[in-house]
Amino acid sequence: MSDSDSFIDEVTEEVRRDRLFGYVRRYGWLAVLCVVLLVGGAAWNEWHKSAERQSAQKFGDAILAALEKPERADRVTALETVEAPSAGGKAMLALLTAAEEGSDDPAGAASRLLDLADSTEEIPQAYRQLATLKAVAIADSGLDVDERRMRLEGLTQSGGLVRLLAEEQLALLDIETGERDAALDRLQRIVEDAEATAGLRQRAAQVIVALGGELAA
Repeated sequence: MSDSDSFIDEVTEEVRRDRLFGYVRRYGWLAVLCVVLLVGGAAWNEWHKSAERQSAQKFGDAILAALEKPERADRVTALETVEAPSAGGKAMLALLTAAEEGSDDPAGAASRLLDLADSTEEIPQAYRQLATLKAVAIADSGLDVDERRMRLEGLTQSGGLVRLLAEEQLALLDIETGERDAALDRLQRIVEDAEATAGLRQRAAQVIVALGGELAA
């Protein structure tokens, strides 16, 4: 390589370095900002996860402490003072509280469950369905036959086990209102349904026999 070529390469390399340093001076703050944002974002994410874990743990501990009360009325009072961290937590809390007060105040328990089922908050559908099923199944709930039937028929439009559990409750409602044949038809359909669990089929079959019906082959 000639001296002139070597000189040109050195000059070219120097120009490149100067240009690079110019870019660093001009745009280096962007790189620093990106690093700060990445580090800050990661730190905030970890803090957020930690806060959620602590909140969930606090919620669970409060529920366990309430359920350890010796008297049912005291458990209900304690559960009512627990603060839920989310809509799902509120739903779970309402279900637990209704279960505790069901014996002493069935009408109050049913009202609490239906408030959950009809809530305008973003509560998971599964909680709403479970609340409805439990409310209509409470004896002495104060709910009339028409309302119970209307709510249950709404659940029969759902899929899977919820639909079948609603059909089971409707069959029991038919028995309550003296509609034996309608109850037998519903129960027979449950026995024959492919989505029914073994326990549900067994319960339906037992009620069919108790009503004097016959199980289809």
